[in-house]
Amino acid sequence: MNLGFNQNVNYNGEVYHVQTEDGGIKNPVITTLLFKGGVILASRKTGYADILRSDKLEIVINEVMREQHSSILKDLKSGLFNKRPEVR
Repeated sequence: MNLGFNQNVNYNGEVYHVQTEDGGIKNPVITTLLFKGGVILASRKTGYADILRSDKLEIVINEVMREQHSSILKDLKSGLFNKRPEVR
């Protein structure tokens, strides 16, 4: 099984880190985190307990991991995380 992906990305002169991990059979969740300066800006999780008995489990997990990792990168590059919440 693929344990995960780690990638540093430069965007708008800043370095971001994207990390995607598979929790494994005992914790069937794929988690992707986006960091900036050690702070988590975003997270996404996809559970796969419903397909644990699939004969193509490893292929499906790898595909979901790549898609989820790419999705966070696309959102970063689209400016989704540029917005700062309003302070009231």
